Amino acid sequence: MNQAVARLEKYDGIDPVVWSEIYETEPQGLKDQQWFTNQVVRFAVDPELWAPHGFLSTLQAVEGQMDRVRGVKNGPRTIDLDLILFGDEVLEGSDYLTVPHPRAKDRAFVLHPLAEIEPELVFPDGTTIADALKKIDYRIEGKKIYQD
Repeated sequence: MNQAVARLEKYDGIDPVVWSEIYETEPQGLKDQQWFTNQVVRFAVDPELWAPHGFLSTLQAVEGQMDRVRGVKNGPRTIDLDLILFGDEVLEGSDYLTVPHPRAKDRAFVLHPLAEIEPELVFPDGTTIADALKKIDYRIEGKKIYQD
């Protein structure tokens, strides 16, 4: 994950600002695999250089540089970089990109680290990070996040 952040900050107008702890997380969907490691990073992104679609393309390019192969859905992978939010922007109706990420509020491995770095976050629909966390069933033990 540090390597992915280092690769991203080499691009003009992309600067990491704050990142969460790293968590081990239970696989979602396909359970018969190793646990994942997850982290949330907030980047300062220059709006004159970057729009959401271009930023997502860059995330995917970094995944490719790190030998990401898209195989089985929810299956093992070397790296998975998701665009969760892009400021207050809302983008819908595209097969390529939806912002906020359509499953972000259902995933403890996104919400818990996100709350760590942005405890007062309010999603564009008005949902607070605290309210989103209350709506899902999960537990945390140390740096492990469990969610069925």
